Amino acid sequence: MASLLVVAVAAAAIGVYSYGSFYGWWARPTVRDAPEAEPAAVEPIVRGLRLPFDMAFLPDGSALVTERETGRLLKATANGQVTEVRTITEIAHPAQGGLQGVAVSPSYDRDGWIYIFHTTRQDNRVSRLRLDSQAALEPILTGITPGEIHNGGRIRFGPDGMLYVTTGEADNRSKAQDRNDLGGKILRITPDGKPAPGNPTEGSAVYSWGLRDPQGIAWDDDGQLYASEFGHHKLDELNRIEPAANYGWPKVEGTGGEPEFTDPIATWRPADASPSGIAYHDGRIWIACLRGERLYRINTDGSSAEQLLTGDYGRLRQVTAAPDGSLWVLTNGRAAPDYDMILRLTP
Repeated sequence: MASLLVVAVAAAAIGVYSYGSFYGWWARPTVRDAPEAEPAAVEPIVRGLRLPFDMAFLPDGSALVTERETGRLLKATANGQVTEVRTITEIAHPAQGGLQGVAVSPSYDRDGWIYIFHTTRQDNRVSRLRLDSQAALEPILTGITPGEIHNGGRIRFGPDGMLYVTTGEADNRSKAQDRNDLGGKILRITPDGKPAPGNPTEGSAVYSWGLRDPQGIAWDDDGQLYASEFGHHKLDELNRIEPAANYGWPKVEGTGGEPEFTDPIATWRPADASPSGIAYHDGRIWIACLRGERLYRINTDGSSAEQLLTGDYGRLRQVTAAPDGSLWVLTNGRAAPDYDMILRLTP
């Protein structure tokens, strides 16, 4: 009994109980010692970017790329040509904010809309613009609390034509469990920014909650949504996202086994991962890792993970499937702020 008391006191001292769950203090990640795999080919196609965050492909096969701190929205082609489309001036510069996600309207050929996630002095928000215009941004979703860290910021259109938005809890843990707050969530909205029909609560953009800082979302061939999540000190996560599911933060980090929370399908030590953007390609989930400086590819049930590019190109921010069947990968702050690249990887 005395030894159990010592363990409990020590756990409290290091903050284990700050999550509301003792489970996971000793938990081991499900992905350990993943074998190395080699891509058929990998080549840098663009150099000299500055802290890029996201990219999305246009119908012509070129990609729009965001730079988080400069606010530049760039257009890059497969042969390495880069042009500046526009500089987004409506941004603030917290440590993990600025110009972040970008998405292309699924009806782009008709409406021409480009969507961005960006941090302002007042909030995090989603706005839209047209590439052939310098008109003011049109905000469609505002009021997401910004923070120096944990801003989320990835946006993607789903198979249902709705826009999905990842938001962090802005280093305010209680927001993740507050369903009236937009932080620590995955949001689902219409292309005009309204709460999407069929959301768990009518009139609310909230689709799922209990997330710390999700930065990657992707769908498989069956329309199932997945998201990556930065852990705190113990475990990073890959989650299968369901409407109205609660993923536990800050009460649980990693697998908790508690019935009111949905457990991840895979977990990693933060030193081996720190996952940012993800993509679904060739039947598996690909995960770009910052601190881990590698790509993972993993089965959609969380098994049979492999790692690629480990330590070769530094921090990896995003991986995106290109129209030609390759994967484009953004590096992020390898050696100097302007050293970042787009890699073209043939699996």
